[in-house]
Amino acid sequence: MNQFKERSETRRTGTPVEAGSSVDSAAARDARWQGPSAGFAINGKFASQRITGVQRVGYELATAFQRLFPEDADLPLLVPGDARADVPLPKAKSVFGWLKGSLWEQLALPFAAGGRTLLSLCNMGPLFARRQVVMMHDVAVYDLPENYSWKFRLWYRVAFSVLKRSASHIVTVSEFSKKRIMARLGIDASRISVVLNGVDHFDKIAPDAGILSRLNLQNDGYVLAVGNLSVGKNLARVLAAIESLSERHDWKFVVVGGCDLRVFNPKAKAGYEMSKNIVAAGFVSDGELRALYENAACFLFPSLYEGFGLPPLEAMACGCPVIVSREASLPEVCGDAAMYCDALSVEDIAEKVTQMMGDAALRETWRTRGRAHARSFRWDRSAQQLLDVLERELAGGVARPVASRAATSRV
Repeated sequence: MNQFKERSETRRTGTPVEAGSSVDSAAARDARWQGPSAGFAINGKFASQRITGVQRVGYELATAFQRLFPEDADLPLLVPGDARADVPLPKAKSVFGWLKGSLWEQLALPFAAGGRTLLSLCNMGPLFARRQVVMMHDVAVYDLPENYSWKFRLWYRVAFSVLKRSASHIVTVSEFSKKRIMARLGIDASRISVVLNGVDHFDKIAPDAGILSRLNLQNDGYVLAVGNLSVGKNLARVLAAIESLSERHDWKFVVVGGCDLRVFNPKAKAGYEMSKNIVAAGFVSDGELRALYENAACFLFPSLYEGFGLPPLEAMACGCPVIVSREASLPEVCGDAAMYCDALSVEDIAEKVTQMMGDAALRETWRTRGRAHARSFRWDRSAQQLLDVLERELAGGVARPVASRAATSRV
């Protein structure tokens, strides 16, 4: 990365500066500084998939990272030929359009990246790319193996065993995930950096309140749960808690999301009969999800395993009181802005829902806390964290002489 290092040690005028030297504030705000952008490309495989979960992180982080640099900076988003047409993809460059999915990522993408360092932000990247930084969100294929088909487990375990050696650096989304990656893959802490997610993408989404009438829902009259029937989401206990509550209350429980049977092992699914109080919303649009968050009495998320846990923050950002478990990354992400339950106790889950639903003043307290907490998770901050990691790890710790365009807007 000598070229990268030289670029980081040179002012806009081309005059080299010593590492660690100070610069005046005017130079620090110079928008023409290219930084490392000319040496990077972004893995845009996520552009051909549903924008949810890790794909949401990949999309928002990639576009926020691009915004750190001038519009004419050379920082392409390399996408397959079947990239979505309904999602804005800044600086997208379709390459090797006749390949799709993993074949495109493994065979075409390394050639398209050329001499650039590839940023792969959704768990996976080309196994034999010469220069690559990979964001691993979790190691659930090791921690919850029963939740995945044997083919999926085998592929990810083989891939992770290669990427842990071939990647220039590993990025993850929480201290919890960093510890699990260290434990499962044997990677030294110095090779893993944490870049937190943002949640302000919801600020740009207009609520679609039509879903309330379609599902016959009333404001502040239902409990919302977002997830799927995987073991880690703990919906079996949620549904058991709903059954016990249905005997005493007429609250509705709206479950949003679904289960991809191509990925999750059907044997891991909990068999159950739907309670009359459960409203199965299935997959919803971002606008519909925001409307559901904004009008719910509370959001229930007693997950057993999360690499980060974006849905509770989305709920907080929309002013929805949140109940979460103390498992995995959730206490780290939610802090003191959520009510906590015991994820392994059906009785405690039901008790916390009862407390929240029975006290309007308590709900208002959690709404206020949640909104304030969510404001600290912004994608521009995440992108700046990523840029700091890249400069520190790939430029040998050389101090940046000129700040990027968004550096002054950190929160």
